[in-house]
Amino acid sequence: MNKESLFAISLFPYLGFLWFMTRSGKTPRLALIGFYVLLIFVAVTIPAGIYAQVHYGKELANVDWLHGSAELFLTLSNILVVLGFRQAVIEQKNKSNK
Repeated sequence: MNKESLFAISLFPYLGFLWFMTRSGKTPRLALIGFYVLLIFVAVTIPAGIYAQVHYGKELANVDWLHGSAELFLTLSNILVVLGFRQAVIEQKNKSNK
């Protein structure tokens, strides 16, 4: 199995994860937004990879400006997830201290 097929197949379990996390109603909103932003990263990475191959004849990882631009969405996703769970932990501590 090539990496492109594996990448495409891995989307289905992630969509299932998002569905359960959303449906549970227990995931902090900001963290949930971060998990959804990861889909933007995927959506940006695919055309960026194609562009790198067509215009530069290289893989995305070897075109720094394009790779960095795509990775921005991964970084943003990670920050939102961490801040969302951090906020939930702080709120939980404040509730237990009252």
